[in-house]
Amino acid sequence: MLLPVNATLGIVLAVLLIAAVAVAALARLGHTGAIAVAGLRAAAQLAAVSYLIGWVVHALPRLLAFLVLMFAVAVRTAGRRITRNRTWWWAAAPIAVGVVPVVGLLLLTGLVPPRGLTLIPVTGILIGGALTATVLAGRRALDELETRRGEFEAGLALGLLDRDARMEVARPAASDALLPGLDQTRTVGLVTLPGAFVGMLLGGASPVQAGAVQLFVLVALLAVQATACAVVLELVARGRLHRVPLTAAEGE
Repeated sequence: MLLPVNATLGIVLAVLLIAAVAVAALARLGHTGAIAVAGLRAAAQLAAVSYLIGWVVHALPRLLAFLVLMFAVAVRTAGRRITRNRTWWWAAAPIAVGVVPVVGLLLLTGLVPPRGLTLIPVTGILIGGALTATVLAGRRALDELETRRGEFEAGLALGLLDRDARMEVARPAASDALLPGLDQTRTVGLVTLPGAFVGMLLGGASPVQAGAVQLFVLVALLAVQATACAVVLELVARGRLHRVPLTAAEGE
């Protein structure tokens, strides 16, 4: 076992969280309250989920309900990070389009058995990757459209359609959302040993088996994140996902 679950672990975690809040406060980085809340929420949520998973894996309806809950929380989190208006729910599209086909392929090919203890972590990793890519691509695309509105209007003046003019401005910025996944894949084994690899080793698998699982996770994440970026960029370009009503923006 990597870490013993005892009082010492709790003390160390508390010290690390306090240190993170203190550094953010001293450096005036902002988000000090958010860091504290995030750490406390993570502790509470992981404690609850650790017990909940043991209950849901033994019945298919409970398993499916738990997967839907994971998806719903990811959509809400991603959507509200991108925009505060009612278009946030469009974040469901990039996450679903990225994750569902990959999970379906893994189930159909038998690479991932339809068991809770296997399906939940794999699906969770993919949903998490899609969430990150959706947030980064959506925020960067909308930020770019706000700061480079003149270029968007110039594109319209040249005869481009709204969708094409937005795409020309937003695409380069949105594509940056792929960089974290690309860097992680490029440097795996050289800079870091990701969680799937370490977990397999601790579970008794051979280094070759652990490496194969980690490679599968990284490549699957690349597919999911690339799809999520493409879909959220298209939604932004078509005006489905925005921060202000289009009529208001056009009337400025």
